[in-house]
Amino acid sequence: MQSSASRVVGVATGIAVTLVSSSGGNAQSATGPSAAPHALSAQESDPKVLGWMQGFPPPEDKIITQPDSVYFSFPKLRWSVCHLRELLPTEEVSRGLHAAVPLQYVVTQALAHEREAIDALRFLPIGGEREMTWEQSLYANYTDGMLILHKGRVVYERYFGCLDQAGKHAAMSMTKSVTGLLAEILVVEGKLDDKALVSAIVPEVGKSAFSSATVRQVMDMTTGIRYSEDYSDPNADIWVYSAAASPLPKPKGYKGPNGYWEYLQQVQPEGKHGEAFHYKTVNADMLGWIIARISGKAVTDLASERLWRPMGAEQDAYMTVDAKGVPYAGGGLSAGLRDLGRLGLLMLNEGVINGERLFPAEVVQKIRAGGDPAKFGTAYPALVGGSYTSMWWVYPGQDGVIAARGVHGQTIYVDPSAQMVLVRFASFPKAQNPLIDPTSLPAFRAVAAYLKSR
Repeated sequence: MQSSASRVVGVATGIAVTLVSSSGGNAQSATGPSAAPHALSAQESDPKVLGWMQGFPPPEDKIITQPDSVYFSFPKLRWSVCHLRELLPTEEVSRGLHAAVPLQYVVTQALAHEREAIDALRFLPIGGEREMTWEQSLYANYTDGMLILHKGRVVYERYFGCLDQAGKHAAMSMTKSVTGLLAEILVVEGKLDDKALVSAIVPEVGKSAFSSATVRQVMDMTTGIRYSEDYSDPNADIWVYSAAASPLPKPKGYKGPNGYWEYLQQVQPEGKHGEAFHYKTVNADMLGWIIARISGKAVTDLASERLWRPMGAEQDAYMTVDAKGVPYAGGGLSAGLRDLGRLGLLMLNEGVINGERLFPAEVVQKIRAGGDPAKFGTAYPALVGGSYTSMWWVYPGQDGVIAARGVHGQTIYVDPSAQMVLVRFASFPKAQNPLIDPTSLPAFRAVAAYLKSR
């Protein structure tokens, strides 16, 4: 069993979008911010208000370091999500040396009008009895940054808490969607066979449960593998994985795997491949290994080459790494809000940005087509009828919405029917997104309806 200190390191390095509850399935039915009734409000927990890491030096009780300060616990996480590079080793996702291609904005006067109009939008939360405004939902969901683009132009942009225009924020498991997008690009370009067995590409998996899975089953998380992400269970697989992933020196007597890839080589089977969707982060790191082997490049370098450089990103991004320098393909990305807006535009415009095609339209078309809803099941109440493919969430309904999602409220929400891209960074006190879906999803739909009406 891990010490509390090493467990904190594990959470930060191994944290993933666990849309299942960390305290059991019953939390799935919790609604909105009432799920965290004893937490400080967004305004009260603002890192500037609490004084985290302010001063030269900061007061002793305001210093956030690792491993002993529980830096991913609330409210410290509201500072940490913008400062992971100060806590963990990382590898750069370079934007290159060319000038950034600026995002287009509506004129200043219109931008102010749109902010006022959007902030005042009202909606009824799922299962709620009282309407709330868009602006109220931002605070209810502990938003750190919000960007909305309509028809390719920014119509709304706000920053809170630890984040400003120059800052970067942990994307959490939106990282998976970057990894999945890169994999789908390689598939469509004929460089990666998604019908191939994992063992044919990465023979090092040996007799691991991954050996008999296909690449597509990994991409769609329909593998039959034993892996629990129940953070409340001290014996859950997440803690073994987190210990392996930690970049810090292993404690004396440690005999477990060292690094993401060593862990993947020991994963055991559970159920049958291809039968059902099970959200398990290790699939994303297996996919990261696959695309690194096929491309001959680390995930960070491939993301730079195929996305960050050609899309005209204005900031380098970075990804946390394990002790062997392997990027955390399942959740290690930190990036600027606007650059994830650019990624959303690529998905909205089927591979085109700034008049240039970065990858075939078929890549996005395949993702929008979705996986099998029958395999998706009912584990995610607000998304029943949707699916999951290439590590993107495909929402139910006729609007063609796809999304990247990460714990504590991270979202890239792409609605082609409204020609809208929405990006949110957040630091909600609890990790699981079903707690904030009841306020988030109707809020997003309210903005989409407003933009459609214009």
